[in-house]
Amino acid sequence: MKAGAAFFIALRYLLGRAREGGRYLRGAAGGIALSLIPIVVTLIVADGMIRGITDRYIELGTGHLQIYNYAHPLDPEEPSSLIKNTAGIKGAWAEKHGLGVLVGNKGSRGATIRAVDNSFWEDEGSQKYLETISGESRISDDKDVLLGEELAKSIGAEAGSTVRIMTIRVTADGRNMPRVTVFTVRGIISSGYRDLDSLWCVMNTEAGQRILPDTSASYLMLKIDDPYNGADSMAALLSRTLGSGYGIYTWKQLQRSQYSSYESTRQLLLFIMALIVMVAAVNVSSATSMLAIERQRDIAVLKASGANPGFTSGIFLWGAFLTGLAGSVIGIAAGLLIGASVNELVRGLESFLSFFSRFINGEPVKILDSGYYLEKIPIIIDRASVFLIGLFTVLSSVLASWIPARRAGKLKPIEIMRKY
Repeated sequence: MKAGAAFFIALRYLLGRAREGGRYLRGAAGGIALSLIPIVVTLIVADGMIRGITDRYIELGTGHLQIYNYAHPLDPEEPSSLIKNTAGIKGAWAEKHGLGVLVGNKGSRGATIRAVDNSFWEDEGSQKYLETISGESRISDDKDVLLGEELAKSIGAEAGSTVRIMTIRVTADGRNMPRVTVFTVRGIISSGYRDLDSLWCVMNTEAGQRILPDTSASYLMLKIDDPYNGADSMAALLSRTLGSGYGIYTWKQLQRSQYSSYESTRQLLLFIMALIVMVAAVNVSSATSMLAIERQRDIAVLKASGANPGFTSGIFLWGAFLTGLAGSVIGIAAGLLIGASVNELVRGLESFLSFFSRFINGEPVKILDSGYYLEKIPIIIDRASVFLIGLFTVLSSVLASWIPARRAGKLKPIEIMRKY
């Protein structure tokens, strides 16, 4: 008999009436679908969280690449004249990075001082993630600063108030002495992720050159067209263009530990979810065994008609394949639908829980908080990963059903006829 006949018999079992054995396969397909929904949702949420946080770091923090001028550390802008005509570079900004102590009305706190030109914050990528809480996000002169939201709250600073910044200066005889400078807070800003901006004190380049010591880090920050796929190739091109004396680092190198942590967490979550899929695949094996038991008469008739063991086993393997395929399609589709609506579902859950929390502590419930996560999860669908999840599920279903299918192929028609 032809293999196509085995396929259509298996399809009939799957779609047929419950008493013909279809309930077992459909139940197994439902189990697979239910197991795939959380996997797909987890994948979308994890990828969205990682991409959302990473985008903020590379657009507002490190940039896509950084160039360090080891030959002339005090002149970070010098490489810009050599790379200004390089295709793929969207912008270059010199930044001086240091530490200081800010003193406000309510106390003092250590801060990360970032001295960079206004045009960096006006860049399209920066504007996408930069939020102005109060005041404005543009620095007018070298007496103005922008503060991160958490830093401003901790020292009691507001837009329009004054703060004192204490840094270190080196005297002519080499001694370190404190330097105190008064600045006006032009605005309070947020990146939407508190771990990134909680210590930001932003000023223009002139102010940074004035108050930060020469030992502070100085570098040229670049943004390119494709930071996720083109950073390494751009770094190699710039290395050939600039020659020796320069250090070129991609955002993946600058954020290696954090990015690796995100990826490890993502892989661990998917591994745990894969175990659930394997359990669901075992259910397909059980369903195949029950189907073979209930359809023993069919097996006897087929074998009496000349069907060989391979054809009979093929029917049940096709049944496992179709069961896994149906469960995968349904589960992935439902997972994509839920994952694409995760922000709306979270907001709805927040509103529901907040309704009851008002009677307990009077405070609203906030599941997504920029202090720990993002306020909104970007929807990222990794098509390759979704396809591989579906493929893994189908293959697991077929492999799990191999033994009961093989056993069904070895059944002897005479023994079956004697039972009935």
